[in-house]
Amino acid sequence: MTFYLAALLLGVIAGLRAVTPVAAVSWTASLGILKLTGAPLAFLGAAVTPWILSVIAVGELINDKLPKTPSRKVPIQFGGRLISGGLAGAAVGLSAGALVPGVVLGAVGAVAGTLGGAWARGRLAAVFGRDLPAALIEDVVAVAGAALVVAVLL
Repeated sequence: MTFYLAALLLGVIAGLRAVTPVAAVSWTASLGILKLTGAPLAFLGAAVTPWILSVIAVGELINDKLPKTPSRKVPIQFGGRLISGGLAGAAVGLSAGALVPGVVLGAVGAVAGTLGGAWARGRLAAVFGRDLPAALIEDVVAVAGAALVVAVLL
């Protein structure tokens, strides 16, 4: 039952930072906590995959602060977050024998995280008078949230 909540929350986190939940799921699979052996997403548990995804996730954290980074709500960015949330949800769902609910919950969470995260960051940026503090708070929420979800719910 907790996998439903994990898939949804990882999707929400994908709405904040697209690669972070997939990296968290990959670490969990590579450590043997999430059982993906023999599944179509078994590559997430390969020894090198979490390292590669972690480097990409750090790059995303840096890129997010750059002035030319597009809004998360433009189609390509939004679509990437849907795919990422769906992928993280799929991995969680596969381990529980419920692929489709995992994908759906991850994607629904990504929509909520994308729209809610943009709104919350805009509000925080207005309070601070600039975007950087809001972006850094969002980073902490995404990274700590992903770690908490995989540590507590998986």
